[in-house]
Amino acid sequence: MQIIESPEEMQRLALFLKRSGKTIGFVPTMGFLHAGHLSLMRLAREKCDVLVASIFVNPTQFGPNEDLDAYPRDFERDELLCEEEGVDIVFYPEPGNMYAADASVWVDEESLSGVLCGASRTGHFRGVCTVVAKLFNLVLPDLAVFGEKDAQQLRIIERMVRDLNFPVEIVRGAIVREPDGLAMSSRNKYLTELQRRNALCLRQALDHVVDLVGQGVVDVAVLGKSVANLMASVPDAVVDYVEFVDDETLQPVGRVKGKTLVALAVKIGTTRLIDNAVVVP
Repeated sequence: MQIIESPEEMQRLALFLKRSGKTIGFVPTMGFLHAGHLSLMRLAREKCDVLVASIFVNPTQFGPNEDLDAYPRDFERDELLCEEEGVDIVFYPEPGNMYAADASVWVDEESLSGVLCGASRTGHFRGVCTVVAKLFNLVLPDLAVFGEKDAQQLRIIERMVRDLNFPVEIVRGAIVREPDGLAMSSRNKYLTELQRRNALCLRQALDHVVDLVGQGVVDVAVLGKSVANLMASVPDAVVDYVEFVDDETLQPVGRVKGKTLVALAVKIGTTRLIDNAVVVP
């Protein structure tokens, strides 16, 4: 396995691989890898000749009061996990090499990014789109795998690829959960033992919605009130949003019809967690 820190070296190698007829698969991460990330790597590994994983905590997608400095990092552990999963190249750049001091060009999606997480994390998806575009230009992947847990991010990246004509196939990877149902996240590390138990309310809320929709309850006001009542009983849980939106456009819906994305963002203590499910009446 090769570790590359220089963006220029990464791009030169990617160009060489493309000219050699190799198919490049790509899994972008911010490190502190868990089983969810590894499942994306396995999915990509099946579809490519050369598998590249990036480990880069992207500063431009963090707001001024968010956890950039505290975000968990453990490159030595990540390196071992990547090697075990058959990653061929780990791209591990420094922020100063990814962004010029006077960088002034950004990629900004204007339809899908103003709702859900974008409503409370101003500028977040501008940072996400910009760094993913840069990574695509450096790694030159034929396919890239993104996880369904970050549902809004996944749909925004798909839109960016479509609208800017990136020659990249976006592959969706299923949410990977702990045995008790909590969606895997690098931020789970922040939770105390009690908070970890309380965090199960996200999955419980989604399961509750799925059950109600299965019983024929499709009015979003009724579903939302039921989720709010459930959340109100959970100590240390502060709801950022519970939204019911069209699975493609991410626009709010009044009734569950067709594929509806139920998306949650909840703070457990100081740790913000997200989860989602797609429901069909």
